[in-house]
Amino acid sequence: MGEKRILCVGLVCLDIISVVDVYPAEDTDTRCLSQRWQRGGNASNSCTVLSLLGAPCAFMGSLAPGHAADFVLADLRRYAVELTHVVSHPESSFPTSIVISSMSRGTRTILHTNRNLPDVTAQDFEQVDLTQYKWIHWEGRNAAEQVKMIQRVEAHNRACPAHQRVSTSVEVEKSREELYQLFGYGDVVFVSKDVAKDFGFQSAAEALRGLHTRVRPGATVICAWAEAGADALGPDGELVHSDAFPPETILDTLGAGDTFNAAVILALSRGQRLQEALTFGCQVAGRKCGVHGYDSIV
Repeated sequence: MGEKRILCVGLVCLDIISVVDVYPAEDTDTRCLSQRWQRGGNASNSCTVLSLLGAPCAFMGSLAPGHAADFVLADLRRYAVELTHVVSHPESSFPTSIVISSMSRGTRTILHTNRNLPDVTAQDFEQVDLTQYKWIHWEGRNAAEQVKMIQRVEAHNRACPAHQRVSTSVEVEKSREELYQLFGYGDVVFVSKDVAKDFGFQSAAEALRGLHTRVRPGATVICAWAEAGADALGPDGELVHSDAFPPETILDTLGAGDTFNAAVILALSRGQRLQEALTFGCQVAGRKCGVHGYDSIV
């Protein structure tokens, strides 16, 4: 029997990326150096990275019909990402992100639209065969429904031997109060720099010390802090740190956080220590920032 898969639950969207030399000033006419379509969305991006790193993986999310969806589905297949119970909403519009990437500064600005596409529900998740997966990761979105999904996995784990249990992780990226209930769920909780700052913390280490009481006993909480690297607080209470690994030239930071999450999840799922997983995540995220897209990260 082959290696069990890692499932990512969350958003897939179409990124329309315009690369410019300098971010345009207001009321100016700027020529693009290049423009491309790219499949986006946190959970979708993490699947791309997992696949490139050699992990069998699957994506669960919502789709709307149209040319954008056709492009996205073809791209998921190109990266050998399995589609598991993707929910179709024929009356909805497909979400898109307009991304302006500045070559000179290595920054990106995102304008996202997602007008009426519902997220997957706990009822949708009932169709997932949990025995097929060793790890399930949730991109924090419709948190109340996602809590029910995680509780289903917890019930499954209580009823099966330890070696058959499914590990879980959640990402709390957006500073929205509704998402903060996800802190109490998951074996691993990824907290973004934006969320940490929303709580008033000024560093990853400070955030972890302040937020560890919100996660369940035995959980690991992780916070990446851009060029300052990343910190993690494990079940033993030990704080570990990894420096960042920036490339010589930063070309594309879009999806760097999703890359970090995927690399950490893969390392932990294969039994690596927390310090090793954190360092691996920073290394792969650094390589991603030095290339356009994802294909050259391995």
